[in-house]
Amino acid sequence: MYETLDVSRYRSQPPSPLSALTEIPRTLFEMTALLASLPLLSMLPKGDKHAVMVLPGFLAGDESTAMLRRYIAGMGYESLPWGLGRNTGRLEIMQNSLQERLAQVWDKYQGQVSLVGQSLGGVYARELGRLFPERVRQVITLGSPFGVTNANAANPMVKRLFERQTGMTIEQMRAAIVEMDPHRTPPVPLTAIYSKGDGIVNWRVCKETLEDHQTQNIEVCGSHCGMGFNPVIYRIIADRLAQQPATWEKYQA
Repeated sequence: MYETLDVSRYRSQPPSPLSALTEIPRTLFEMTALLASLPLLSMLPKGDKHAVMVLPGFLAGDESTAMLRRYIAGMGYESLPWGLGRNTGRLEIMQNSLQERLAQVWDKYQGQVSLVGQSLGGVYARELGRLFPERVRQVITLGSPFGVTNANAANPMVKRLFERQTGMTIEQMRAAIVEMDPHRTPPVPLTAIYSKGDGIVNWRVCKETLEDHQTQNIEVCGSHCGMGFNPVIYRIIADRLAQQPATWEKYQA
């Protein structure tokens, strides 16, 4: 009830100190758990070979999504990197390079592309869904702070790194993204995965404000950095990618 009454108050708070301090150990645990879970995860239904592009988080590159992309490929999809080097967070990536990359994938594979974005990569994926719904089959975000309106919602160290790398504040970037399109959510199926144990950003800014027939928030247990290795998330991604656009249904645990 309190969150409903004063959303802005809670969305402007940083992640809990305990979550921040244990972020790295929990990420390592998720990596270990994934290796143990891969035999079971590989038994899930195979895909239809449509293109899936995976977008990395802030300051990460395609090497950070290699394991996830390998799994997606093994499940029967055309698993693709974003191919733009390290994600520096600069706005021109979204305004130019990433739009061109989507167009190239669209032309090559002659069909809608599913987008999976981790952290800041998910913010970009969500915007691509807004701008090019005819090219995007669905969007899956992993701990992506698309609801940020106040820089205090981020870990202070991450906030400083972001401002140093991009030359602008989180609020300025958020304002620039919102100006691209005023709609709250893209007109494509969207699954927002978040964790209350997120040690990098406030988990509340990783959720869609409103859920409708093609928008769903899914809570998992885990860290922020470990979302690219969390076996529960791999299962969710496999389930979501197998959904057909015309018959998309919400995930049932």
